[in-house]
Formats: sequence, C-alpha cells, structure tokens
Amino acid sequence: MNHHKIQLLYWAQPALSLLDWPKKKEREKMERMERFIDNLPPMNLMRSEKMTLVQLIIPVESAHRAVSYLGELGLLQFRDLNAEKSPFQRTFVNQVKRCGEMSRKLRFFKDQISKAGLLSSVLPVVEPDVELEELEIQLAEHEHELIEMNSNSEKLRQTYNELLEFKMVLQKAGGFLVSSNNHAVAEERELSENVYSNDDYVETSSLLEQEMRPADQSGLRFISGIICKSKALRFERMLFRATRGNMLFYQSSAGEEIMDPVSAEMVEKTVFVVFFSGEQARTKILKICEAFGANCYPVPEDISKQRQITREVLSRLSELETTLDAGMRHRNKALTSIGYHLQQWMSMVRREKAVYDTLNMLNFDVTKKCLVGEGWCPIFAKAQIQEALQRATFDSNSQVGIIFHVMDAVESPPTYFRTNHFTNAYQEIVDAYGVARYQEANPAVYTVITFPFLFAVMFGDWGHGICLLLGALVLIARESRLNTQKLGSFMEMLFGGRYVLLLMSLFSVYCGLIYNEFFSVPFHIFGGSAYKCRDATCSDAHSAGLIKFRDPYPFGVDPSWRGSRSELPFLNSLKMKMSILLGVAQMNLGILLSYFNARFFHNSLDVRYQFVPQMIFLNSLFGYLSLLIIIKWCTGSQADLYHVMIYMFLSPTDDLGDNELFWGQRPLQIVLLLLALVAVPWMLFPKPFILKKLHSERFQGRTYGMLGTSEFDLDVEPDSARLHHEEFNFSEVFVHQMIHSIEFVLGAVSNTASYLRLWALSLAHSELSTVFYEKVLLLAWGYDNIVIRLVGLAVFAFATAFILLMMETLSAFLHALRLHWVEFQNKFYHGDGYKFKPFSFALIAEDDD
Repeated sequence: MNHHKIQLLYWAQPALSLLDWPKKKEREKMERMERFIDNLPPMNLMRSEKMTLVQLIIPVESAHRAVSYLGELGLLQFRDLNAEKSPFQRTFVNQVKRCGEMSRKLRFFKDQISKAGLLSSVLPVVEPDVELEELEIQLAEHEHELIEMNSNSEKLRQTYNELLEFKMVLQKAGGFLVSSNNHAVAEERELSENVYSNDDYVETSSLLEQEMRPADQSGLRFISGIICKSKALRFERMLFRATRGNMLFYQSSAGEEIMDPVSAEMVEKTVFVVFFSGEQARTKILKICEAFGANCYPVPEDISKQRQITREVLSRLSELETTLDAGMRHRNKALTSIGYHLQQWMSMVRREKAVYDTLNMLNFDVTKKCLVGEGWCPIFAKAQIQEALQRATFDSNSQVGIIFHVMDAVESPPTYFRTNHFTNAYQEIVDAYGVARYQEANPAVYTVITFPFLFAVMFGDWGHGICLLLGALVLIARESRLNTQKLGSFMEMLFGGRYVLLLMSLFSVYCGLIYNEFFSVPFHIFGGSAYKCRDATCSDAHSAGLIKFRDPYPFGVDPSWRGSRSELPFLNSLKMKMSILLGVAQMNLGILLSYFNARFFHNSLDVRYQFVPQMIFLNSLFGYLSLLIIIKWCTGSQADLYHVMIYMFLSPTDDLGDNELFWGQRPLQIVLLLLALVAVPWMLFPKPFILKKLHSERFQGRTYGMLGTSEFDLDVEPDSARLHHEEFNFSEVFVHQMIHSIEFVLGAVSNTASYLRLWALSLAHSELSTVFYEKVLLLAWGYDNIVIRLVGLAVFAFATAFILLMMETLSAFLHALRLHWVEFQNKFYHGDGYKFKPFSFALIAEDDD
C-alpha cells in the first residue's frame, strides 16, 4: 500500500510543480523587488548622517602631518580637550604666534600692493613646497626691505615737498615784497592826511601806520611760508587776535597741489607773508605757524639772491624727481615679485595656523610622546580617515602607527547633511530657523517642493514667472564664472539661491497658467471660454452676469471671469478655499513626520499620546472643513460653510436645512466634535503620568545607594539614565506637556487662519498688476502721442520690475518662509541640534574669502 502511495506521489510531482509555478514566479518577482529596494541608495537628506565619536592616539613626530591630511580630507570635527586652558597656556602657542606674525606681514604686503596699484597673481605660482621656517625668514627679509624702502621714499618725498613749497614761496612772496615797496609812499600820504590829525588816535595808531611813516620805516620785518588752504582763514584770524591787529597779512593760492606723504593725497596750499614789528610778535607768529602746521621759509629781500636760490631749488628738485622715480620702480619691482607668490604664501600660512590651532585642541598623554585627540566623524568616512592616518604614518617615517578607535558618547552627535549645489540653498533655509536634532526628520526634503510652490501660489503670474525664470537661467548659465568672483552681499545671496529662484519661477508659471494671468491679462490658451455675457457688457451693474453654453475651460480659470461683476467674489472664494486646503494638507504632513520621528527613535509614547490625538483634533475640525469644501466644489451646492462650522459648535444637534451637503452630516459632526474634545485631555494627561511611572519603576530602590551593583547592571543601564535619573521633575514635565498641548490647540486655529495669507497676497499681486496695466499702460496707449506712450511704457516697466518683480517677490518669499518655519515645522521639528563643522582647509579658505 505504501509502495502505491509512493508511486502516486512520484507521478503527481510534475503536476504539483506546475501548480506551484505561478507562486514560484511571484516569489522570485518579490525577491527581485526587495533586492532592488535594498540596492537603492539611501536618502541622505531625510536623516542626518550617522556619526561616531572616535579617539586618535598620534605619535608626536607624525602629529602635524596627520592633522594636515585630515584637514585636506575635511571629514573629522575635533573636540577641544583643553577648553579649560587659555590660548596662552596651550602647547603650540608659539607656533600659532609665529603664524599670526607671518599673516600680519602678508597682510602688510597685500596692502602695499593695493596701494601701489599693482595686481597680485590670481593663480598661485606652482613651486616646490617651502618649509615654514624658510618662509618666515623670507617674509622677514621682504618686510625689512620694504619698510626701509618706504622710509627712504617718505624722507625723499618730504624733502621734495619742502623744496616744492620753498619754490612756490619764493615765487609768490617775492611778488608781495615788490608790491609792498611800490605802494608804501602813497599809503603813508593818505594815512597822514586822514588820521594823524587826531591826537588820541596817534597814541594808539596801528603798527602798519607807524611802519609806513618815513621816520620809522626801518623796523618792518616779515615771515613767509605756506599753509593748507582749508586752514588759511582760521590762521589769519588767530594772527590778527594774537598781534591785536599789528600785522599785515598777504596770501595767494600756490597754484599747484602737493602730495601729503602721510595720507598720499593731493592737498591745496596757500602761500602767505606776514609783516610785523618786534621780537615778541615774531615769537607769537612762529608759535601759531607751528600750531597750524604751516611751514615757514626764509625769503631774501634782494631780487638777485631770490633768483639764485630759485635756481638752486629747481636743480635739487630735478635730482630728487629722478631719485624718487628710480626708487618707485625698484619698490614696484619688489612688490611685483612678492605678488607672484602672495596667494600661495597666504594659503600656506593659513593652513599652518589652522593645523596648530587644531593641535592645541589635543592632549599630551602621560609619557609626553603621543597626542590624544577626540572628534566626530560620519560612519561612512571611517575608512577614508584611517587611510589618511596610515599615509601620515608612512610619510613621516614614524615607527609607531596612529591608533584610531571608536568611543561611546553620552552627548548628542552633530548634525551633518550631504548636500549639493541644488539642495544646499533649501537646507540653509531650514538651518536659518534651527539646525536639526541628530537623526530627526529633515524638513528640507519637503521644502524643496513646498517652499517654491507656496511662493508661486502668492506670486502666480506666468508673465512675471517668465521674467524670474530668465534671471535664474542667467545665474545658472554663468555659475562657473560667478563662483570664482567676489560678489556683493545682495548678489551673493541671489547667486546662492539661484536654484530656489529657478523652482519659484517654474511654479509661478504653473500657478499663473492656473490663474490665467499674464501681466494680469487673461488669454484663451487652452481653448474657448465656457461662458458668454448675457448683456452687451459683462461688467454692467444691471447685468445678470455670465451664462454657461459649453463644457468647462480645460485648464485653469476661465478667461471670461476677467472684467465681469462676479470676478472678485469668484476668485476670492476660489483662492480662500484653496489656501485652507493647502494649509491643512501641509499641517497634516508635519504631524505625520512627527510620527516617523517617534517611530525612528522608538518612542511609542509620542505615537500614542501625541501623534494620534493631534491627528484626531486637527482633522475633526479643519480636516472636516476641507472635506466640506471638496464636496461643495464637486456637487455645486449653495451651502454656507461659515454657517455650518459656526453652528457645529454652537448648536450641533440642530437641523442643517439647506446647508446639509450629504446624508448623515449632522451625526458625523457630533462625533467629530466629541473626538476633538476627547483629544485635548488625551494629549495633556497620560504622557506625564506614564513617564513618572516608568521613572519610578526603573529607579525604584536606588535612591539609597548602589551597594553591590554589578558591572552588568551598569552596562545595561544607559549612560544618560545613570547620569540624569535624579533630575526627573514631574511638575516641570507636566507644565511642559500642558504648554505643548495648549499651543497645539490654539495653533490649529491660528495656523489655519495664517494660511489665508496665500489668498491675500495672491489677490494683492493680481490687483497691483491690474492697476499698473489698466491705469498706466492702457491709459497712456489711449493717447495718440508717441512721447506719452513711451513715458507710460517706461513707468509700466519700472513698476513691473521694481514693485512686482522685486518687492512682491521679497514679500511672497518672506511669507512662504514664515509658513514653513512656524506653521509647518512646529508640528515635528525640534531644531535644537548643532552643525557638523569638520576641520577642513577648504572651509577655512571660504571663511577667509
């Protein structure tokens, strides 16, 4: 019997295999799908990179090279193990000082090159590596040579200026002396006739009158010099007051500007001659000249001596000009040779200083033969870091290798997202609010799409969108060139957000096509209108409006709404309801991300007592409102949603009457209202009491000490729990939960209302665009005058560019920013992490630039 069964099974195997064949194919298909999913690269932007705390034990002889190689790699963030020490107590303080001194010398060279009007080499000259000691000697020699040349040049320039001033004083003061001698007799006769008859006045007659008398003409003396033109008036007043008017002051413009050797600026000067009498007046005048910075030069009264001195001065000026030119050429040649190597030297000194600053963060071990360092690195970079350390050991000919091992960490690791040119700008938008906590969900993944889309909802006009698109394409096309240039603050911000601008412009074109607005003008792009006017004009106040005579317009708003009586009510209703739908959808996304965060961190309390009641509360009220909006759109009902939502709270049991949108609406409203009421205590009370119970169970009996506690127990218990189990404060936890619950309940209302800014800004943009088009462009085009038309076109272009494309863009950008930072991110995003800042030469160069 058994033999027959075996034979039967043997013959039935092919049939069974045929029956299993579809299942086998299905299993193979599922396995291939699983393998495909497993082989997909992980979404690096959703969660920050997994980090690990590592320790390095580096021999002293290979420490510098190892840190240099890690700086080139740029994937390790060192921890400062000497935070309690001041900068002057650290090991490599002398090397840091030397690098700082070399940086000062290089800045001095750069300043001198820019003052000389020379250009330093943009591309560094490739030459063999120079040791730091050799570079220090070279820089000291160059600085000494340059300072000496500057000192000699300054002395020669000062001598040249003095001779130039002397020449001007000789030319101008000689003319004053000749003219004063010619007019002396005439002035004396006039003064004698008009003044000397007064006996009282004779006793107090002025010095000039006394000097002009032939009896005492020999006592007249003078001082000549030169002063800045800006000080001449104050100088004259001071002389007049000091001598009590007993002086005669002549002045004349020098006619040439003279270079100030200190500021290297050209200064206008005035030549003066002061006539006076007496040694006391002379002393006062010289002191005043010194105080005002006036230079005094002796001028002989003899004309022949003046000419001889003038010839000597001109001869010396010619010699000094030749000497100054030769010195300037030699100085420029030295600066040019320095400029060829300046960028390379600055980069080298910058790197060396960064290396020694990093070495100062490490600790010496007990034997003083090794340096111990700790730092954070991404897990994917461990192999690269180990390879760099092995190269450093080999290149430094060290007999001992560098020890690299992973440590356990108590504190939270830094947050590191690998971004590219496209995603970096969106990540910066999120980080401006707060850096993500380690491994929490990153809003930037969704911000890439939602941010430009919400911007476009407020900005929607496909004409304006095309203008923004052209600007974004220009920035992207010139990306490689602009990346190497030093841009202004505004241009740098615009260039950094070029891909944000690109998506904003594309979504603006899309939303503009939905709104059917091209610089506020509608077009029949997707076919004919579904409506026609009942009367001659749709905007007539007595008209019954539009009547439908064909199928709906295929895409976007029907162009016939433009100019009709119903335009504003229709668009307001559409955009207001659309804003609520978008807002509720984004807030639900935020709450859903809080669920994924709780699942990722294995926090079941947050799922049960935070995610679930929040979803229930939000969707019982505003999710229900969104459902009513969609049903009203689909059915064409005339129900008043304001009335429905208000009386849902005031009298939920009353009959809805004409406002009923579907069967069973009233009992559904009662259930949703009860669920919303239950969700509030559900959020508030369970979590603090459960946390208190878990804490008391975990640490029960340990408040009296831990005698006899095994090492196994210590290993099982988390470090954070061992350190912080005594810090649990129930009242603090309860108050925090209460604040969080109240904030969510109130925020559900206020955040939904906040999304109405999408409607308000879209309406404002559309109305502004309409005003500029109708009241400026069309009004100017109504005149049969080319000048008026051109003026109207210019005003329209100016208003479009500066108001609609700049101010409105900035306004919509800021409002979209607020919607993401407050309404979206506060549902799940903590933002209390800190950024991963690795030791990297590339980042140091960017910061210096």
